[in-house]
Amino acid sequence: MTKQEIHLIIEAKEGKQAAFKALLNLYWNDIYLFQLSRIHDENLAEDITIQTFSKAFDKIALYKESYNFKTWLLTISKNLQIDELRKKKTPTVSLDNDPDRSHHISDDTPTPEDQLIIEQNLAQLLRYIKQLKPHYQKVINLRYFQELSYKEISEELNEPMNNIKVKILRAKKLLSEIIKTSKNLE
Repeated sequence: MTKQEIHLIIEAKEGKQAAFKALLNLYWNDIYLFQLSRIHDENLAEDITIQTFSKAFDKIALYKESYNFKTWLLTISKNLQIDELRKKKTPTVSLDNDPDRSHHISDDTPTPEDQLIIEQNLAQLLRYIKQLKPHYQKVINLRYFQELSYKEISEELNEPMNNIKVKILRAKKLLSEIIKTSKNLE
């Protein structure tokens, strides 16, 4: 691992938002492509990737620096994929739906992605949002237009709060990329 990666992990353990975003951006493609190669379903691969980061961020304090971070993420991802296969074979009921156990990822300062999104006029912004996948459109709508909290979005979509946080992080990154690409084409 590079010094930068080690630094990001330390900051993530301290709960710093920027470190979580940087780790998500750094490892997203590796985890997503790993899942896609195993299950050949883009939507399920994306869902498991979101769950991977959600679980990793929730358990970041348990990560030991003696292991490669990417390997740790891949192990989490592989186990989630196995769990997903088991779920499809056998219906189960989770007893672990305690939202208070979620790792707190604060979102109180505008990131560069937030700033870029804010600067767009509403009509243009809505056109950009429509380019996102429907589940990303939904979380952006609930968070920024209906101004729901993470907890409210979690309840509305019946998903764990960490999944919602990761989806919002990813949606903002994708939306920011769409805006930047569009500006470059103008």
